Amino acid sequence: MRLPVFDRRRAGVLLPMSALEAALGRGGRALIDWLAEAGFSVWQILPAGPVGEDRSPYWVRSDCAGNPAFLDPAELPDPAGSVDPEFLAASASWLRDYALFEALTRAHAGAPFWEWPPALRDREPEALARAGAELSAEVARLEREQYAFYVQWNRLRAYALSRGVRLLGDLPFYVGPSSLETWAHRELFQLKPSGEPAAVGGVPPDYFSPVGQLWGNPVYDWQALKRTGFAWWLARVRAQLARMDLLRIDHFRALAAYWAVPAGAPDARGGAWQHTPGEELLRRILDEFSDLPLVAEDLGLITEDVLALKNGFGIPGMRVLQFAFDGEPDNPHLPYLYDRDCVAYSGTHDNDTTLGWYRSLDRDTAQRVDYFLRAAAEAMPEALIRAALASVARLAVIPAQDLLGLDSAARLNTPGTVAGNWTWRLPPGALTTELAHHYRRLNGAFGRAPGRVPV
Repeated sequence: MRLPVFDRRRAGVLLPMSALEAALGRGGRALIDWLAEAGFSVWQILPAGPVGEDRSPYWVRSDCAGNPAFLDPAELPDPAGSVDPEFLAASASWLRDYALFEALTRAHAGAPFWEWPPALRDREPEALARAGAELSAEVARLEREQYAFYVQWNRLRAYALSRGVRLLGDLPFYVGPSSLETWAHRELFQLKPSGEPAAVGGVPPDYFSPVGQLWGNPVYDWQALKRTGFAWWLARVRAQLARMDLLRIDHFRALAAYWAVPAGAPDARGGAWQHTPGEELLRRILDEFSDLPLVAEDLGLITEDVLALKNGFGIPGMRVLQFAFDGEPDNPHLPYLYDRDCVAYSGTHDNDTTLGWYRSLDRDTAQRVDYFLRAAAEAMPEALIRAALASVARLAVIPAQDLLGLDSAARLNTPGTVAGNWTWRLPPGALTTELAHHYRRLNGAFGRAPGRVPV
């Protein structure tokens, strides 16, 4: 699958919108200007949906709604103005339900929907109508908030395209346990009669955690999804394609088999692999959307069935340099084994910053890194950045913290933990003109910026 973004060698920056002030307005435009000046043509933003108290963008409260925290308050649409009919048509299937779900959640002090009165929990029509009337002002405000998100997002995306910058977004594999989707489409998930998850997603012990990762997201009832022709999945892909130029499928390996853990388990070690009809789902998605711009997050425990699924559909995958130096010559994250149609990273949102990672290495691994990169400790993180940019991968993505040379204090997320994640913010003035000129030269030197290499 040759993606439009893979038409030439490109470089991108990973920076979630949560790290910016006024991300959908002044903050986002300023970043786009800097990216264009520095020769970067892709901005990876991670999921942009509304989040819960843990702030994780992979625990969205709605697949289709946007996070109002990203709005620029100085650029909100006129509250007395008309609403774009295209927005009303595109949001007809979810907007009213989402606004009512959020209003009810706030009316119940943030409690999950399974703790609401049974009539509301079970979406009895009379109870919903009564609640909608009682909460009409808040419902209207939330609907207007989503319209503001739609307007500002479209403006920002148009601005990005005008500066030659494409948006790379994420499609989270799961949704949050108390979300619009689990409340309104309970039949599509493995839930208890109350609506609580009966089984939750995660992964077995891995690089990040010796007890695995227990995410808490409810897993799907795949037979129920198949009976609908995967209509719900098609709708969520359609919603994201309306915002993004390139879409990364998070936790792609779960399209072959997913790790299901009984709800209430203390950690993920008690889970088991369950089959997913991923080939049927991907075929249905590709039948619905031609030239689908997908990238697979194919990290973690990747088995032959996962590779067969990814390669069978020609979906580009990811390579992460921080994973490359275990001493094995066939490690797929070593640059000499990359395919052209892949995305190379110094690290991802789940990794430590490159500087923090390097400082934490044992002596043997650090020596392998130094020898491979022909670099000394003081060359980090730029030595690893250069390796990503120099690779044959058509797209290389660098976290903003690596561009700034930041240590572990700037880490975005530590898998398997909750406290302290997703709090990092881009320091004001950090992305300077001098830094842009430096990366313009670097991107040009490795053929990732258009035009002649500046001196």
